Amino acid sequence: MTDSRPPVTSEQVLARADELQRKLGERFRDQLVESLYTEAQRIAGRAVRISESSWASLDRRIDRVVTSRVLGLPIMLFMLAAVFWLTIVGSNVPSAFLAGLLMEEGGLSGWLSEYLGVEQAPAILSMSLYEVLHWLFAVVHMPSWLTGLLVDGVYLGLGWVVSVMLPPMAIFFPIWTILEDLGYLPRVAFNLDFLFKRAGAHGKQALTMAMGFGCNAAGVISCRVIDSPRERLIAILTNNFMICNGRFPTIIMLATIFVGAAFPPALMSIAAAGTVMAVVLLGVLFTLVVSYALSRTVLRGEQSAFALELPPYRRPAILRILRTSLIDRTLFVLMRAMATAAPAGAVIWILGNIDVAGKSLALHAVDLLGPLGYVMGLDGVILLAYVIAIPANEIVVPTMIMVYLGAGRMTDVESFSQLRTLLVDQHGWTLLTAVNLMLFSLLHNPCGTTIWTIFRETGSRKWTIFGALMPVAIGVVVTSLVAAVVRLFF
Repeated sequence: MTDSRPPVTSEQVLARADELQRKLGERFRDQLVESLYTEAQRIAGRAVRISESSWASLDRRIDRVVTSRVLGLPIMLFMLAAVFWLTIVGSNVPSAFLAGLLMEEGGLSGWLSEYLGVEQAPAILSMSLYEVLHWLFAVVHMPSWLTGLLVDGVYLGLGWVVSVMLPPMAIFFPIWTILEDLGYLPRVAFNLDFLFKRAGAHGKQALTMAMGFGCNAAGVISCRVIDSPRERLIAILTNNFMICNGRFPTIIMLATIFVGAAFPPALMSIAAAGTVMAVVLLGVLFTLVVSYALSRTVLRGEQSAFALELPPYRRPAILRILRTSLIDRTLFVLMRAMATAAPAGAVIWILGNIDVAGKSLALHAVDLLGPLGYVMGLDGVILLAYVIAIPANEIVVPTMIMVYLGAGRMTDVESFSQLRTLLVDQHGWTLLTAVNLMLFSLLHNPCGTTIWTIFRETGSRKWTIFGALMPVAIGVVVTSLVAAVVRLFF
């Protein structure tokens, strides 16, 4: 006897499965995971007898506080602000030391005088490596254009990246690795899971997002902890909304000049850290909003279950922390940044030193970008600095100063008061400029290192291009809207 019923097609099976899935409810996967763990605990309870130690009891008492609905998020924000404050304040001295050693005229004389009170520096320390290179190139009668390209261009680009990027990473990554080794970071994911669930993303994205604070390239690599390819891609594409240490100098400069200047000197660093924290929270908001949009449009799909086992608190392993934070993270990211910053330094020198029709190429580019800069509440110099700084965000500020001063190489000013005079009094920066530059520092394209890492992690040109252009498109729209509203009503 044969079956006279027509064969069932694959489309009918999928349609029936989709119909039944809608009847299961939104919490079906969570309930399934909870039931599996509950049953496993019941079986283990019948077969295994566990004597609870005082250490495990202490873990639970701590978790009642750090993962509570009332105190969990405030404690997390306080710890994050403390990490930023330590990074900002702690990196000032080593950054100044590296700048004197590598780039500044007079070598370490200024650093020794300011921080150690040494008025007369030894002769061997009174010349920076930058000055030594200029002397050596002059001795061998190197052509001036080649000296400028290699020393004032390539070398200065590398020097800025090392002096600005290395100290914050050398502070941030060890602190973050201590929190990771201590067992606190999984609690961060636990506290933020409900937000990412509503955004259609994975709870572990909180960990990858946190790693992006040190470096977005490292944050993109850390997205490997997410098993779902769709949710991992969402985490990769939105990691750029976390400000990395390469963007800290720009935001700290703005916070100090436009916010910290209104406070007494003793409170200036706290005000700057608070401003940075506000930008960070805005970045978290954009991460959630864009994740929500992606999960319901181009990356629509089924949300995976997230089962997180909170590890016990443990004593950090110092040697492993130093290896992981300084070698596997800091030096790895620094080498990638240097590889992309070297050609950027050459481009900066060429733009500042080649004249066409009586003006440098940099000024021609400023004139070209000026109208778009005005619409965004910025100017052509700022946009040019961000175009040049695609390989490395660390060179944004010195590039802007170079163009404003009409100098032929990347340079800096001695104090924030002189920088305020240059930007506000001489070039007309306003509070709108500062606010929109903070927004654009948050909402612009990833640096060259991060773009390269996105391609390595996704293996897709399409998603790499999308990940590079999507943030800057959002930045242009947001800053243009803010500028239009301010000019219309104020």
